[in-house]
Amino acid sequence: MADGPNPLHRPERVVVVGAGVGALSAAIALSSRGLDVTVVERSARVGGKMREVEVAGRLIDSGPTVLTVRAVFDELFAAAGASLDDYVTLDPVEVLARHAWADGSRLDLYRDVDRTADAVGALAGAREAAGYRAFCAYAKRIHEHVEGPFMRSQRPTLGTVLRSQGLRGMLSLARIDATRTLWSSLGDFFRDPRLLQLFGRYATYCGSSPFLAPATLNVIAHVEREGVWVVRGGMARLAEGLARLATERGVTFAMGHGVSEVLTRGGRATGVRLDDGRALDADAVVFNGDVGALSAGLLGPAAQRAWSVDPGLGRSLSAVTFSAVAKTGGFPLVRHNVFFSRDYPREFREITEGDSLPSDPTVYVCAQDRDDTARTPVTSDGRERLFLIVNAPARGDRRPFSEDEIERCETTTRRHLDALGLSLDWDPSRRSITTPTDFERMFPATGGALYGPPSHGWTSPLARAPSRSKLPGLYLCGGSAHPGAGVPMVARSGLLAAESVLSDLASTATSPLAATPGGTSMR
Repeated sequence: MADGPNPLHRPERVVVVGAGVGALSAAIALSSRGLDVTVVERSARVGGKMREVEVAGRLIDSGPTVLTVRAVFDELFAAAGASLDDYVTLDPVEVLARHAWADGSRLDLYRDVDRTADAVGALAGAREAAGYRAFCAYAKRIHEHVEGPFMRSQRPTLGTVLRSQGLRGMLSLARIDATRTLWSSLGDFFRDPRLLQLFGRYATYCGSSPFLAPATLNVIAHVEREGVWVVRGGMARLAEGLARLATERGVTFAMGHGVSEVLTRGGRATGVRLDDGRALDADAVVFNGDVGALSAGLLGPAAQRAWSVDPGLGRSLSAVTFSAVAKTGGFPLVRHNVFFSRDYPREFREITEGDSLPSDPTVYVCAQDRDDTARTPVTSDGRERLFLIVNAPARGDRRPFSEDEIERCETTTRRHLDALGLSLDWDPSRRSITTPTDFERMFPATGGALYGPPSHGWTSPLARAPSRSKLPGLYLCGGSAHPGAGVPMVARSGLLAAESVLSDLASTATSPLAATPGGTSMR
């Protein structure tokens, strides 16, 4: 393929590497603008980390379990001339999560501020209820400052902030509370250690420690309160809906094919080589994988120079997860439940400093056959689908946890839940365990880190990879790229990558892009 505009005016070709949410979003946006898009995915299924695990004949969501910021997907579908509601069914959630502590206390967090304030008051008194209301207003203000200029825009740098806004740019860092840790900021609103623990947990939504993450991440609490939806039938239905829309807009899917190399000519990306040796030519390549894979040279020497991962940034959290079909008792589970450790600072010291599994873990339990009412689901065998998460260090590539360590983790997890009132009856034939080493195998060069780099320190948002890599023609999206991890943010990263592709191709085109109907076969 020669450099420069094509005299035949054929649709520009784009190869998207990977079929996660970011890749699917980019593919839809590009194909809807008339580009010829091929998605290459080594797995047999779309979705990336949005995965299902089959246990005892039943499918269990074993990645993201809810959808927030549905507006991202409404806008994506609308821009492609479709409606999200025609592809998936979303059920709103009123009880965001049920929380439990070792002293026997419990607290439900609701979407409704007044209901939550009443619950906080009943748990910890009027002062803490007032603190919760103040915290909600504070988190909303942060959202107002970051939603447009950061989440919807190409990744800023400290230089661009200072050049474009000067003193106002520095003042904006103060408005989003970027220079304090999330944990220290919570002391402005709460004194009760249980509430500090509850709201500190939001840092883990992007794989970070509340003791190291910037207070800006309090925005996650506001985003969640804006709306949480369950995808009927499981989160994988959302990935399938995205793939269906992409196919309808002409995207070709090459499933079961890995990419061994990004091809270049004249100093820019010109396609990819598949693991079977075949080459796909392209005017642009979008990579929807962890940028660590590029930096490690897993896609060839040219792509290795496209982005360098700073080892000083470290890695986000990994996890040990349990997908199980089990009988439960004792605790009135709702769909989302959190069972806190007795000592949160120690838990994160063990993970981030000790590089070990926590001795007393906080455990997230998603009861996937339940709703807000805590009614026990009616099943033929009295068992229900559960997904459990225990935070872990991302050391799956350098010092895998032994079978004994994972077995102790399972025992510790079940004992912890039992002590907080939840009894579980499962056996090895009815549960599947995923470790950091398993995640490393699925997502190479990450060590099992599930969220790209951690959000530690006020400059961390400025350190994520932008949509344009250092190699012209190679673009980046996914949880390790701007604007960050989480289903809606990953979708946004795909849209930002598509914007960059369209802008760069338009700047060298001899005629405007035009929509072309129909699909293509794999070349």
